[in-house]
Formats: sequence, C-alpha cells, structure tokens
Amino acid sequence: MSNSTTTIALVEDDHAGELLTLRRAAFVTEAQLYDDPHIPPLTQTLAELRDDLARDDVVTIGAWEGHRMIGSVRVEIEGEKATLGRLAVAPDKQARGIGTEMLFAVLPYLPEQTKEIWVFTGKDSKQNLAMYTKHGYEEQYDKAAGDLTYTYLRRVLGAAGAQSVPQDSTPGQL
Repeated sequence: MSNSTTTIALVEDDHAGELLTLRRAAFVTEAQLYDDPHIPPLTQTLAELRDDLARDDVVTIGAWEGHRMIGSVRVEIEGEKATLGRLAVAPDKQARGIGTEMLFAVLPYLPEQTKEIWVFTGKDSKQNLAMYTKHGYEEQYDKAAGDLTYTYLRRVLGAAGAQSVPQDSTPGQL
C-alpha cells in the first residue's frame, strides 16, 4: 500500500461519476483478458450507476487517498447472503493490497444476520481467483453468461469475530 492515508467510506451519489470512471479504468484489463469490451462494468451508464447506489439492498464502499477514489466494491444484500461485485482498484494502485483491504472493509457494513459472502469473477481471472481463495473464499461452481464463464466463490462467516476487520486494520481507515 502507499504511504498516504486511505479512508474507507460509503459511496454517495455525488461520487457517482468518479466511481464510474474508476470502474471503467479498473476493468479494462478484464475486458482485454476476455477480448470483450462489453462487460457490464464498462457498459453501465451513469444513470444506471446512480440507480444502483440508491438501492436499499446495495452498499457500495470506496477507498480514498485524499480526494481521489482509488478503490471500490459493491455489496448486494439478500437475506443472510451478501454478494460482492465490481471490486475495482485504480490501475496505478493495483498490487498494493487495496483490493484485499476492500474485501475486509465491507464486513462492518454487513447486517448482523449475514452468514455467507459470495463473489464471482471470470474463470480465467487467475489473480482475482487467487486473492479470493487466499482470503477464505472457496470455489463453488462455474456459470456461463454469454461468451464468458464466471466462477462463483463463497466464504462462510463463522461465530463471533468472523465479521471483524483483520487486526492490522482499523474500520474506516487503512
């Protein structure tokens, strides 16, 4: 991670444009990997993103270095299940642990009744799969969506403390 202080907070509507820009920049490499410029993070409109941010069942958090958003993750809540999506890190900030920090930063935002967290990524996204499995996510199944095949992974949250932030992190700040 960089030497600057990174702050974690909910992404509000006034940051929608910045979030859209971050996601597009971060997902270009995925689009190149799959030779598909039409993956959802690259085709979502600003209006669609704003609608998503306004949903009661979705939480989107961001990581900021000063005034610049450098990371984000979207969490959809459905009963006892949370599904992470669109984990994005600015290209010039990748490979510094920010994606991992975002994985853990969502935990304080989950409802108490959350028992499992799901995530999906492209089957050929080896770096993403390695990060998720390193942090307790287990591959469950693959599912085709058009020309892409997604791998779905799950992490079961255990007893007390399983939803806590790692000891070397502080909620709200990295």
